[in-house]
Amino acid sequence: MDIQKQLEHILPPARIKTRLIDLLSYAADAGFYSLIPKAVVQPVNEQEIIRLFQFSNEQCIPMVFRTGGTSLSGQSITDGILVDLSQYWDKLQIENDGDTVRVQPGITGGMVNTYLKKYKRKIGPDPASINSAMMGGILSNNSSGMCCGVSLNSYHTVKYIRFILPDGKSFNTEDPTDYDRFAKECPVLFNLLSSIRDKLAADTVLNNRIRNKYQIKNTVGYSVNAFIDFQHPLDIMAHLLVGAEGTLAFIAETVMNTVPDYQFKSTAMLYFPDIFTACQALVPLNNAGARAVELMDRASLHAIENMPDLPAVIRELPENASALLVEFQEDNYEKLEDRVNYFLRDVAQLSLLHAPVFTSNPKEQEYFWKVRKGLFPSVGAVRKSGSTVILEDVAFPVAKLGDAIVDLQQLFKRYEYINAIIFGHARDGNIHFLITPEFNSPSEVTRYDLFMKDVVDMVVKKYDGALKAEHGTGRNMAPFVETEWGGEIYELMKQVKQAVDPKNLLNPGVIINDDKNVHIKDIKPLPTVEHEVDKCIECGYCEHKCPSRNLTTTPRRRIVIRRELKKMEIRGDKENHKILLNQYQYDGMDTCAVDGLCATACPVDINTGELIKRLRRENHSPFANKTALWVAKNFGVMVWTARFALKAGAVVNSLFGKKAMTGITSGIKKIIPVMPLWTDQIASPPSLLPIKRKTNISSTEKIIYYPSCISRMLGSGVNGKKNLMETFLSVSEKAGIEVEVPENVFGSCCSQIFSSKGYNDANKYMANVFIERMWQASKRGTLRIVIDVSSCAYSIKNMRHHLSEENQDRFDRLKILDCVDYLHDMVMPKQQSVQKKGSIVVHPVCSLQKMNTQDKFVHLARHYAEQVTVPVHAGCCGMAGDRGFLFPELTTSATMPEALEVKQHKYDGYYSSTKTCEMAMSAAVNENYESILYLLDEAVS
Repeated sequence: MDIQKQLEHILPPARIKTRLIDLLSYAADAGFYSLIPKAVVQPVNEQEIIRLFQFSNEQCIPMVFRTGGTSLSGQSITDGILVDLSQYWDKLQIENDGDTVRVQPGITGGMVNTYLKKYKRKIGPDPASINSAMMGGILSNNSSGMCCGVSLNSYHTVKYIRFILPDGKSFNTEDPTDYDRFAKECPVLFNLLSSIRDKLAADTVLNNRIRNKYQIKNTVGYSVNAFIDFQHPLDIMAHLLVGAEGTLAFIAETVMNTVPDYQFKSTAMLYFPDIFTACQALVPLNNAGARAVELMDRASLHAIENMPDLPAVIRELPENASALLVEFQEDNYEKLEDRVNYFLRDVAQLSLLHAPVFTSNPKEQEYFWKVRKGLFPSVGAVRKSGSTVILEDVAFPVAKLGDAIVDLQQLFKRYEYINAIIFGHARDGNIHFLITPEFNSPSEVTRYDLFMKDVVDMVVKKYDGALKAEHGTGRNMAPFVETEWGGEIYELMKQVKQAVDPKNLLNPGVIINDDKNVHIKDIKPLPTVEHEVDKCIECGYCEHKCPSRNLTTTPRRRIVIRRELKKMEIRGDKENHKILLNQYQYDGMDTCAVDGLCATACPVDINTGELIKRLRRENHSPFANKTALWVAKNFGVMVWTARFALKAGAVVNSLFGKKAMTGITSGIKKIIPVMPLWTDQIASPPSLLPIKRKTNISSTEKIIYYPSCISRMLGSGVNGKKNLMETFLSVSEKAGIEVEVPENVFGSCCSQIFSSKGYNDANKYMANVFIERMWQASKRGTLRIVIDVSSCAYSIKNMRHHLSEENQDRFDRLKILDCVDYLHDMVMPKQQSVQKKGSIVVHPVCSLQKMNTQDKFVHLARHYAEQVTVPVHAGCCGMAGDRGFLFPELTTSATMPEALEVKQHKYDGYYSSTKTCEMAMSAAVNENYESILYLLDEAVS
């Protein structure tokens, strides 16, 4: 059967993915299993979902729903149809003044909280992956997290659910008429749910068993507490879906009750001589009302101890030490102080290695939580190359946690998992343990199997704990659901699955599975690949940052494909290797913006852009490298040539219409793909500043102004305004700062154009030219050098490793400022009385995020405008210097979420700090984005 052709009766071809690169890149999620789907589809509405259900049923092909793909237990993979909901299901609506929020499955939990922030509310579940985990997965796995405990998890904060059953019938608990309709249209299911409810109500032993099991975190099997928490079968069914891992229905929309986002917080790291002693602090911390208590053993601390800005004490801890990250949260300062002081009164009874130091500094708190939330990928990154990362998730009664951990450590020793690590939500008795086995032989698989069976015995039989506290049952615990719950309750779960999905086509094998060895099948290998990305464990934390995520692929999937290519090399599959490599050229290489934002979201700073740059370098022929070097050595000539071409293009547009050059370059691009596309944002280049230009003032403050080549070619003003370079001089003059434009500017650049394309020799040449000229212009580093484009400033600040030894010494002595630093630190303090603009919107370019100057940019905007909007969807525009001219579809896709948000309002001004990004945003929003320099120039007469 040609599944592509069959599916085209339901969806347009553009939303059906059956190429080799698509199937392989979607085969894995964040867990340690992998199955290759037959097709990946992207429906946009419920009608298409219903038709996909019908297709699955008619063709007997399994179907699985996936949103963020951050699940860890193998519950979002399939060898059937994978339904990707990450792109078109992201609607959100705040209701009841923030007390409730209506969400679709494809929006991240972090984005929901961003929208709720102004109401001082948030959703209850707070998993460490919240910035990349999407609501579909958060609900389907009954996510909890670090602060929500048992009572504020997904199950307990759901108010209404709209869902579609595998037979295509849809129901909504928000609609009162659906209760009667459920009874009429689904009589078999209705009666089954009613009979189970009545059976459990009459059976005191089973009723108490269920109630007691949910006193601690528990996501094993179906949420059978629904049978004793609710009366009507529709409510029971809806709540069974929370934690059902997509095995019973499709959750189309949910209304959730929100919880307070406490504004006052006090945070500390507490250090103990060993993990058992740390667990003795849980009772006093819980009694004091700590909202979060996160446990980290010494091995996990080793994995992160060299992160910048971490307290030095972490590196000096004894070998058996352990730490608790503790946070108190309240709605006012007095309550917060009372909580902290209540705990501190009991500190003398604890065996602390150091006196506790609590902080209310938001930056320090944010950093502590960044460390904790990134612990799983950070720890996974220090594994032996080629090994597999397995993160298990168990819970015990809090009073027994210390003893249980000691027993678990004994199992590590027995099975020789010497690098095992323990961390987790100790306040709730919920710990995660990580092991890194190498599944390269049958004996290794057997060792893991025996280890897991002993873990099951210890957790269930000795401590009556939960085998899965919050990560969901998945494939790795499906064989043991009956062990935990017992035969009677497990049989009830099977009956529900059979009644809802009689053909077992909806995420089969997850939760209910008769195969007792499924946990040791389809394990995902992680072969050694390029050093830039080898430590990636495919957690997916990076994906929401990627500008090409909705066009081609993402950093995680780029890495997955590199591993697939390596596996093909190992087994000698030359034919598929060639196909995949060819497909990777566009999806992986051409449409990567190499912006590095993926590293800002990655706990271990993996910059997939660096890999792509190197691969581009290796793809260049000797002739191409020589040509690029010639261009670098004759850059002044090339700039003049480009300026002439831009002027000629502007003349063509003036004669034949403003779309003429776009049409001409589009036609050429069809024949010569590397032809840059002319856009409406391109104008005739600006007039150049005189060589050795100085402002007509004498000041104790003086800077060297370096106009970027972008400004020299594309920095023309619009609507009769000054060009960018003239505006820079004007702003500086009004601030009383003397400016000098050095000689020999026009034959140099920041070398970004060569770096991003992988022309190494040209990049090194131009980087050294720049430093030599700026060394001379700045009088051997005595004067500050200001760059007027943020992306260029970032490139310059990171060019050191391309320099000669002599120029590295010069680089270290130069003072190079981005225009945002310059305006914020030197200009703004001199202009306290300004004529503020009304309402403006800003686009913080990714270079600002990487330089950690985004806050300065926003602060600057707020000084010169009454109201400043930073779009919640602000991200990389995909322009990447000139990449948007070469692949305009990249910028169109990358800017769409932000543009849709910005278009909802009309602003008095639109500002950024990099010309090419301003061009991309102008095209997307159909408003003129310009440098923030213009805002300052207009605010001071």
